[in-house]
Amino acid sequence: MPHLLKPGAHIHFVGICGTAMANVAAALAGDGFQVTGSDSGAYPPMSTLLAERGIEVMEGYAAANIPEQPDLTIIGNAVSRGNPEVERVLNEGYPYTALAVLIGEHFLPAKTPVVVTGTHGKTTTTALVTWLLREGGLNPSWLIGGVPAGLPSGFQSNGGAPFALEGDEYDTAFFDKRPKFIHYRPKILILNNLEYDHADIYPDMERLREVFRHLIRLVPGNGLIIANADDGEVMRLVEGAFTPVERYSLRQRDAEWSGAEEGGKLKVSGPEGFYLETSHNLIGRHQGWNLLASIAGAKAFGLSAEVIAGGVATFTGVKRRGELRGEKGGVKVYDDFAHHPTAIKSTLEGFRDTYPERRIFAVVEPRSNTMRRPVFQAPLTGAFGAVDRLFIREVPNPEKCGADGVLDVKKLAREVSLRGTKATAHHDAGAIIDAISAEASPGDVVVILSNGGFEGIHQRLLKRLEGSC
Repeated sequence: MPHLLKPGAHIHFVGICGTAMANVAAALAGDGFQVTGSDSGAYPPMSTLLAERGIEVMEGYAAANIPEQPDLTIIGNAVSRGNPEVERVLNEGYPYTALAVLIGEHFLPAKTPVVVTGTHGKTTTTALVTWLLREGGLNPSWLIGGVPAGLPSGFQSNGGAPFALEGDEYDTAFFDKRPKFIHYRPKILILNNLEYDHADIYPDMERLREVFRHLIRLVPGNGLIIANADDGEVMRLVEGAFTPVERYSLRQRDAEWSGAEEGGKLKVSGPEGFYLETSHNLIGRHQGWNLLASIAGAKAFGLSAEVIAGGVATFTGVKRRGELRGEKGGVKVYDDFAHHPTAIKSTLEGFRDTYPERRIFAVVEPRSNTMRRPVFQAPLTGAFGAVDRLFIREVPNPEKCGADGVLDVKKLAREVSLRGTKATAHHDAGAIIDAISAEASPGDVVVILSNGGFEGIHQRLLKRLEGSC
């Protein structure tokens, strides 16, 4: 519970439906704080979580949403100057901060932060570390950028020493351009992978490397860095680190931790004779690295191989990460958050491994600030070889791309088709639903890939399939 603020204090969230914002807001409401918030275009699962906790979300931003001074205003990192609520807070001199700062200053003192970073796999790995620590009886706290199955929410502050945090490299707020993870004071740092992303924040790969180097410098000498030996960028980052480094590998590289994963089965060898064999429920070829990193993180707190193996086997994942949303007319509809060419490719290959004999339809919304730009035009072309059919939504709000230009969706569809996967571009979710319902047959699998609400496509498609297949 934040010090300086007492239960009953009024905390207002501007941009409350952001994944982490909503989770922290829900937890604070449960601790007795008066929580209000506003956002534009709220969608599940965060809007559902807030409603379940009795937090009313004011639709849209307006100065009238803050009729009197809150004890503290939390300003989301997607909110900028010109927002009427931000302008009211600044003009009136109301106290405000960013979410990452609140967490670092009020929740992390006296804790042992385990910060999970990387371009891909942060949410699943953080959730799995949390799950293993809970199964081991360590009563951890956590901040997870999603809704993990089996946990009450994506944020909770408990009495045990471990605090697992998803370490986002995106900037903190319009008034603090440092990455969020800088505020999390890692004692144990997991570096899962590093590729170029967030083109709206980082002009090039070197600038992205620089902020990770800064993060590595914050880890104390009596801490631990857990690093992916199969990722060259990660290995170069940890050269000369002042902190002990434990490496992990699925590719038989020189590493303290080695693993083999196939068909939902996992074997892991680690330091001091550590060994386990277990099963898991995760879809995607990238999951082996997430599992290895999580196991090494749990072992750092002294958990046994037996406890860890049992925890891995009972972990059921995170919403929007290979989540089955329903099945109608014999067609399964999955939801996944992947929005980077590497993540998309690995995720779809995982679905092909799971459904080797079925037709797989992929649906992509290029919505993130990087996906909507041309920077991934070429890499995306090779991301869909595992599927039989691809439907691509046109870039929403292309004017937000500015001088960087816009991903050419029609060109992408042509180039993917030339590689052997029929691909088509569509104006909106409704047009994609029309196309899928005309083509789908019982036994097909639809994988929808987006980091947003995608116009409610999942339930709309299931409703259509119920009457058409």
